[in-house]
Amino acid sequence: MTKIVGTLGPKSRSVDVISGCLKAGMSVARFDFSWGNTEYHQETLENLKAAVKTTKKLCAVMLDTVGPELQVVNKSEKAISLKADGSVVLTPDCGQEATSQVLPINFDGLAKSVKKGDTIFIGQYLFTGSETTSVWLEVSEVKGNDVTCVIKNTATLAGSLFTLHASQIRIELPTLSDKDKEVISSWGVQNKIDFLSLSYTRHAEDVRQAREYLSKLGDLSQTQIFAKIENIEGLTHFDEILQAADGIILSRGNLGIDLPPEKVFLFQKAALYKCNMAGKPAVVTRVVDSMTDNLRPTRAEATDVANAVLDGSDAILLGAETLRGLYPVETISIVGKICAEAEKVFNQDLYFKKTVKCVGEPMTHLESIASSAVRAAIKVKASVIICFTSSGRAARLIAKYRPTMPVLSVVIPRLKTNQLKWSFSGAFEARQSLIVRGLFPMLADPRHPAESTNATNESVLKVALDHGKASGVIKSHDRVVVCQKVGDASVVKIIELED
Repeated sequence: MTKIVGTLGPKSRSVDVISGCLKAGMSVARFDFSWGNTEYHQETLENLKAAVKTTKKLCAVMLDTVGPELQVVNKSEKAISLKADGSVVLTPDCGQEATSQVLPINFDGLAKSVKKGDTIFIGQYLFTGSETTSVWLEVSEVKGNDVTCVIKNTATLAGSLFTLHASQIRIELPTLSDKDKEVISSWGVQNKIDFLSLSYTRHAEDVRQAREYLSKLGDLSQTQIFAKIENIEGLTHFDEILQAADGIILSRGNLGIDLPPEKVFLFQKAALYKCNMAGKPAVVTRVVDSMTDNLRPTRAEATDVANAVLDGSDAILLGAETLRGLYPVETISIVGKICAEAEKVFNQDLYFKKTVKCVGEPMTHLESIASSAVRAAIKVKASVIICFTSSGRAARLIAKYRPTMPVLSVVIPRLKTNQLKWSFSGAFEARQSLIVRGLFPMLADPRHPAESTNATNESVLKVALDHGKASGVIKSHDRVVVCQKVGDASVVKIIELED
């Protein structure tokens, strides 16, 4: 039921590996634009499309922006070794070569943002906190545009890309950079991306600006925006960001640097609770770092994945583990198994009561239908809930109450026209439910309108039931709860299947 977002990259871009990932349970593919050019990512995406065709497993596409990310520029790609108690200069002069004395960075405002005593972390990709591959610096003096730092631990930086994170310091850069806009308007539009993951979201205004930008790009007006919370500023404005965004990604790698380690669990639990009550998908990152190089997660990581599920997260996002990890398919498979075990002991009853109490009374029409459908399904021990929807909203509301059985959301396409040509809506709505826990989309035949006579509904229902049988969730003599609109009324009915 819990979804898995996999980041595709060097170790996971062939059709074979992607097919393996889809079969193992990946339902959203993330394309991280902090590295690689659009041609590279386009090739990967073509391979994803081929893999979707052969495996017949739907997959949504998420574009991850770079945002105001600071990077050390290492053109020669030689390893750089730094010794504890030594000093190193961070300079915006990118003409210089990266050495153990000087590290050129892609931002000329660092000297204005930091002061003596501030903490800066530098590491490959994101910081695992592993002491030998990431370095911890303390600012000792600021001279012109250069920042001199004392090195706190001995480490070797290897590879071409290191991210730089200044702890609890505001970087005066726009959340959607010009490079991001360029990628979205070309690659994003061309591939009709389902999700935009907005890196370093700090205010609700960031989300609103991104939404305004997307609304001008044709199909992308339907793209959902997931705000990535990566620093204290994002946490401070969490409530208003949650209202503006379609979902939240808790980027625990960066947050773990901005927050003291002992606070991370608390913000995770609070943030997931808020997302659950708002009925918006919450995604947790950095769960099985050690699987980048190993076939098994550590015990702590396995527990962490399970706790993320018990805390209510909708999806687990794998970054380095699938991007450059040695075992992308095994990682997805193991994370899926841990999620499934945790779901078995998820206290649905308590969760349901909390959600109903939080929604309060009077409930909206849709909300009361959704919660009734879930309650009925649990009481009659239904094997699946089938929901007919055109916008996907009703199905998401049902999933908000976290039923113990899967929700098949049958998305009924709507015919729309822009005076020049006719087109069907529905594909976006179907793929976007691939990040919601327990929600499994099916796109109905466009010839079946959503609010129509019983006869057509029966035939769509039959298709949905056959799909459920084929995938093994429905057996004969099972009970099924169906949620649909008939005319102006919303109906929840329970059907018992014969042989």
